[in-house]
Amino acid sequence: MPATADGSQNAPRGAAPSAHRNGARGDVYIEQPKDAEPRPPGQRLRAYATREIDQALDALGWSGNRVHAGVHLGRKCLRRARATLALGGAGLGPGTELIDRALRDLNRDLSQLRDAHALVETLDRLLRGAALAPEARTLLARARRAAAAARAQAAHAARADDPGLGRRRALLRVLRAGLRALPWAELQAREWRDGVAASLERVARAGERARASGDDEDWHEWRRRARRLSQQQRALKSAGLGADAPKFDKHQIERLGEAQDLTLLLAHCGKGSPFAKAERGAVKAFARGELERARERIEAPE
Repeated sequence: MPATADGSQNAPRGAAPSAHRNGARGDVYIEQPKDAEPRPPGQRLRAYATREIDQALDALGWSGNRVHAGVHLGRKCLRRARATLALGGAGLGPGTELIDRALRDLNRDLSQLRDAHALVETLDRLLRGAALAPEARTLLARARRAAAAARAQAAHAARADDPGLGRRRALLRVLRAGLRALPWAELQAREWRDGVAASLERVARAGERARASGDDEDWHEWRRRARRLSQQQRALKSAGLGADAPKFDKHQIERLGEAQDLTLLLAHCGKGSPFAKAERGAVKAFARGELERARERIEAPE
């Protein structure tokens, strides 16, 4: 075998891939020969979705004070995997709907923990506002302490019900195997391009509906549609399919997310609120005013 200038040897053409082991986790990675044919685009999308599920499995195993950050990251990864599945659509066969539904249900099952953490994060973001009036800052600081206590209680209940979220993670391993078994290699370009076109149309329709109705659920749907479009762009770019990645206003998606956080704050001012009864009305009035301004910024022309 010929040697290079630095004394290393080049693998002959057509040589088998070499394996390397990650000492920390014991995973084996296959190094492809430099002249190997690139994998089909569908398989690259499968690899991306698999990585997201692997990251979710890891994050959902975080413990202690990291449990909330782990649930937040885990749910985000599951949404990305579902967005990638949606790019395949019917081209991935009848098993796609079953796997997608199970991933959706698992994500919803974790929503209570996530909402408890999101409430604290929303109050932290509001408290960082430089123009916040002193009385509003005092009100939000009290609300934040109550939300943090509710978050700790939610984490304690989750650990007691499913230590280490082991039951959820076991289910996710089964779904990972099912996702990988789908016929990704058979995906055609028209299928993921149709998926992008459908997402763009859904975002436009959801935006029109939210602006017309002003209904909180319609605004939430607009945010969900826009977020999925962003996740599909990420998946396509990761798979080297940048020409098929949708174009959209990233800042608008961020603003939609901030508006949704305020809707979450409003939702915690009713029955079952972690806030003291005497403070709920004031928190609700503050959140409603902030939400109206946030939506005005979204609707304002650039």
